[in-house]
Amino acid sequence: MGCLSGKAAVVTGGGGVLCGAFSHELARHGAAVAVLDQNPELARQTADAIVQRGGRAIAVVCDVLNMENLYEAKEKVKAAFGRWDILINGAGGNHPRATATKEYYEEGDEQNTDPNIVTFFDLDLKGFEFVFSLNFMGTLLPTQVFAKEMAAQKSGTILNVTSMAAPCPMTKVPAYAAAKAGISNFTQYLAVYFANAGIRVNAIAPGFFITGQNEKLLMNPDGSLTSRSQKIINHTPMRRFGQPEELLGTLIWLCDESASGFVTGSVINVDGGFMAYSGV
Repeated sequence: MGCLSGKAAVVTGGGGVLCGAFSHELARHGAAVAVLDQNPELARQTADAIVQRGGRAIAVVCDVLNMENLYEAKEKVKAAFGRWDILINGAGGNHPRATATKEYYEEGDEQNTDPNIVTFFDLDLKGFEFVFSLNFMGTLLPTQVFAKEMAAQKSGTILNVTSMAAPCPMTKVPAYAAAKAGISNFTQYLAVYFANAGIRVNAIAPGFFITGQNEKLLMNPDGSLTSRSQKIINHTPMRRFGQPEELLGTLIWLCDESASGFVTGSVINVDGGFMAYSGV
């Protein structure tokens, strides 16, 4: 029996690369897993693969920014598992409309008319709002919906997903970085708020991992590193990208109250030393 045997987990963004790996690992340690994702095919693939390996899982199509969807998802999870003990807020990402093409201001940027160049002044407001909402509100709203039963149970674990961009904002992606910084702060708020309810709230901060969302930014079509990737590698003392399975030990440690029962309000970096390196 695994350390999470008898538990049930809800994973938003569970059809993605990292949260798909989270879903599989939670199931491997005995948890029943509700794989929530806006993409029905990805959610189904993850859930089916878990079941094929002998685990318990359901796929639930859900938009984490839609409260009606979230309440519908909650009822489906309740019908399938009766309760849940773990909430992984993994849905998130960036969007091209919130991404600049320039790292630094240059004279004349404020008058840019080239559609192929995106300065700070050209960032699309709707794109910026989308990225901030997806990451921050996409953590807030599922927590409001799923934490009610956890509070009534007087037990549970919430794990948010933040980023290296939270404490040290990356160039070109200010919306993503600001949202992830908000999640780190929000994690501490929730840890304090839910302490009397027996709910622990922590966050995992992945370093740089290649996913479906960032692959084109990090890898050239021929498989070589982009210039941005090379900067990342040069600033990572372990000189490589992380592998999804390298997040799983931290995931299970934070979800297993027998191992981390006195840990709450923490953000755990899994980054190959990225945040420890000053560059000199």
